[in-house]
Amino acid sequence: MDEKDIQILKSIEELETTSTDAVSEATGIPISTVHYRLNNLREAGVITNDRLDIDLDELGLDITVLVEVFTKNEQNHRKSGPKIADIEGVTKVFFTMGETDFMALARLPSSESVERLISDFEALEDVSRTNSTFVISRELDSHYPLQQYTAETLVEELAE
Repeated sequence: MDEKDIQILKSIEELETTSTDAVSEATGIPISTVHYRLNNLREAGVITNDRLDIDLDELGLDITVLVEVFTKNEQNHRKSGPKIADIEGVTKVFFTMGETDFMALARLPSSESVERLISDFEALEDVSRTNSTFVISRELDSHYPLQQYTAETLVEELAE
């Protein structure tokens, strides 16, 4: 990956579009080069899909719950993690160091679904207990993490 690849990726996130015309116009990189480099980034696994982002609040999944998950002693995280990820409404699962074994993020439509979520966690054999936190508001909930970096930092840290 080089500086042009980073410019293309940053532009996609800043413009919130996959339009190669828009990316070419914003970066000054010829459209054929943008196409070529995007294909290379797909083949390298850097780009994983052609995204059509969904606003989960507008869809009705406007309740966000963070769940700390504490597993029973000697539980293998490779076995516990997928079970946690399979709980309906859970959108992200992180295996963590420290007292907490996993952090899960769930997006839910109603308070009834929160009750069901907690019951689903309690039903898992691997889980000893949970600690749930309702998110009152999301100060930053970006689907576009490159927006949080300057282009210079990305080039300095990632370009070969």
